[in-house]
Amino acid sequence: MNNNNLFQIAQQGFRVTIGAATSLVETVQNPQKRTEILSQIQADLSQKTQEWSEKGEVTEQEAKQFLDSLFNKQTAGVNHQETPSYSTEPQTNTTSDLQQLTDDIIALRKELEQMRQSKN
Repeated sequence: MNNNNLFQIAQQGFRVTIGAATSLVETVQNPQKRTEILSQIQADLSQKTQEWSEKGEVTEQEAKQFLDSLFNKQTAGVNHQETPSYSTEPQTNTTSDLQQLTDDIIALRKELEQMRQSKN
C-alpha cells in the first residue's frame, strides 16, 4: 500500500466521520427529520437483518453438509483401509460440492452487484 492510498483512506474516513456528525446534528435539531431517518434506518436494518439471517442459515447448512461429508469420507477411509491410498481421479462428491459452493458465491456476487446498482 503506498502513501497516496493510505492518505485517501484516511481522508475518506475523516469525511465519513464529519458527514455522520453533521447528519446527527441535523437530525437532533429537526424532530420531523429525526423521526423520518430513524424509521428509515430501522426499516433498512430490519430488512438487512432478515436477509443476512436467511443467507447465514443457508450458508451454515451448506457448510455443515460439506464438513459432514468430508468427515464421513475420512472416517470411512480410516475404518476400511490400513494405509491411505491416493487417487489421481478427483472425487465426484468433492468436485460437485466445490462446484456448488462456487456457483453460490457467483450468485451472491451477482445479487450484491444488483443491490449496489439498484441503490444508484
